[in-house]
Amino acid sequence: MTKVTTNRKRRAVHAVRGELRAVLLFVAIVWVVFAVSQFVPSLRAWGVIPRSSRGLIGILTMTFLHANWQHIASNTIPLLILLALLVGSKISSWKIVVSIILVGGCLLWGVGMQGNHIGASLLIYGLIAFLISSGLFFEKRPIPLVIAISVGCLYGFPLLTGVLPRISNPEHLSWDGHLCGAIAGVVVAYFLERRNVGRLSKQKIPAK
Repeated sequence: MTKVTTNRKRRAVHAVRGELRAVLLFVAIVWVVFAVSQFVPSLRAWGVIPRSSRGLIGILTMTFLHANWQHIASNTIPLLILLALLVGSKISSWKIVVSIILVGGCLLWGVGMQGNHIGASLLIYGLIAFLISSGLFFEKRPIPLVIAISVGCLYGFPLLTGVLPRISNPEHLSWDGHLCGAIAGVVVAYFLERRNVGRLSKQKIPAK
């Protein structure tokens, strides 16, 4: 019994290490795309353009596109931290990432303000909202709860201020992209937890 438990722990550790390497690779790809865009500026035109047929492609590409060095630098650290927390606490971490990108991107395409929306901030706000809502309201387990509180302390205030509409927006911040990402994070957390509860209930053995 002890040997089986030890083997499971080792497999879990190896899985987390593998996903952490994947996080570094993901962020590295973001930087490679940014470096290429310095020589091919037209790449930055492939963001989410709401209610435009061309803008549909941006649902998949906007996360990897950034306007300038300040833009990508401000996104890199929170992206690394949030992805690391996600893969360290969730089995289906990359399904969560893809779901947030797709749900948030579709929302932004459908209801976002006109313009070319690029950057990883939609995913970042989605991860913040996912980790907080999942730990506080849906899972209610010790580790996700601690992560939710930690993320709330780190990014709770930026989450609240980042989704508010801006009358004057000199920095061209996509507050609507932030809002769509946050909504996507909560939606994904809700449906993921509901699916997990349903799966666990089916696995229960009825009492005889």
